[in-house]
Amino acid sequence: MTAIIVTMLILSYLLIATGHLTGVNKAAIAMFLGTVGWVVYVCFGEDFVMSQHPADYIKWLAGIEPTSDTVKLYIYNNVFLYYVGRAAAIVLFLLATMSIVELLSNNGCFDFIIEWIRTRNSKRLLWTITFATFVLSANLDNLTTTTMMLVIMHNILQNSRQRMYVGSAIVIAANCGGCFTVIGDPTGLILWGDGAVTASHFSGYLAVPALLAWIVPTILINRELPDRLDTAWSPSPYRGDDTRLNRWQRIVMLIVGIGGLWFIPTFHNITKLAPFLGALCVLAVLWIVNEAFNRKLINADQMTQHRIPASLQYGVLQQLLFVTGIMLGMGVVTETGVWDDVAQWFDMYIHDVWLMGIGAGLLSAVIDTFTIAISNISLYQVGVGDVATNGTFWKIIAYTTAVGGCLLSVGSVSGLALMRSEHVKMGWYIKHLTPKVLLGWIIGFIVLWLEINIVEL
Repeated sequence: MTAIIVTMLILSYLLIATGHLTGVNKAAIAMFLGTVGWVVYVCFGEDFVMSQHPADYIKWLAGIEPTSDTVKLYIYNNVFLYYVGRAAAIVLFLLATMSIVELLSNNGCFDFIIEWIRTRNSKRLLWTITFATFVLSANLDNLTTTTMMLVIMHNILQNSRQRMYVGSAIVIAANCGGCFTVIGDPTGLILWGDGAVTASHFSGYLAVPALLAWIVPTILINRELPDRLDTAWSPSPYRGDDTRLNRWQRIVMLIVGIGGLWFIPTFHNITKLAPFLGALCVLAVLWIVNEAFNRKLINADQMTQHRIPASLQYGVLQQLLFVTGIMLGMGVVTETGVWDDVAQWFDMYIHDVWLMGIGAGLLSAVIDTFTIAISNISLYQVGVGDVATNGTFWKIIAYTTAVGGCLLSVGSVSGLALMRSEHVKMGWYIKHLTPKVLLGWIIGFIVLWLEINIVEL
């Protein structure tokens, strides 16, 4: 049964990596792995339980004669629900942040970005829109931020080749910005929730490498663009049908939404409750503010399309299902004991977290950023040395997988969004973007190595 589960995992990796060729949605693959894997596990549950949890299982029986039903009940209550809880914590956090983005966007709180980048100068437009993406993705969901910025960019630029370059820069900025905070990317959120990192330490080490990984390729992309871009500027969007907020009200909503997310690490440190609870609290407050500011439109039934955030749209729902499936799948593989064997092999034959990080980054480009990150995180429990709290291994994996996913356009959900929206081909991306991203990735990696080794000395 272990061989079957491992085979399912490898096949899932292959299908996810070739999803752009086969047309099979990676969310469906992840859900298949996460559901069928646990069914296979339960079928031979007694062997797995006696191998991984013998003492706990005997204590749980409390003298009752073990049967197939008692094993299944033990697995459900003491094993399966633990991984469901971990997956639910991440999904609820993503759902909250996606909903916050939708509420802010529906009320025009991001219109300042369009006003800010109103120019035909390629340098100013490129750096302004990617800087905004970098900052927002550090606090909000990467996919939602990328999608919003791609829509803004698409409505501004008329030339398809220019849109491909600027869109690629947006994807790079989103992935780099999300990787240096614990709330900007699911990987950081998992590490934070598991106690592998603390928020300030994590950001302190990854901020400069992430900045360099964004800045270096963006400089090179800017050289590919003409001095003047083909732009078309429409008047400021008329929002009389869904909101009548003035500028100060939009600023208040932006402060409540983004400022509330900044407070989540403090909330977690004080209460020790899961971060998603803080995110849901921020969403609740923002929702109340939204309905207070728009009460006249709500009473007139003019906001029927906007009272509930549209974050459960099809694309976002796929992302949530994908995260759920991958986390459940990694959970069942962990319970077979396979990851322990893999970790022992790495310790014996490689024994270098930096080489493991390089390998993880390269695999992220081919398979998927989140899939490879959670696979590496599953190898070890928080312990001592490189895998202690704030250990070297966690920071390396967070950086290399996030930025490494930009080496190819299929390595992240943001890249796939770019391929769909701007019809970017894999060959074009490899020729024009991969070398640029690789240079930024290497420079950021070197800086991270210097930071860690200088501090240790």
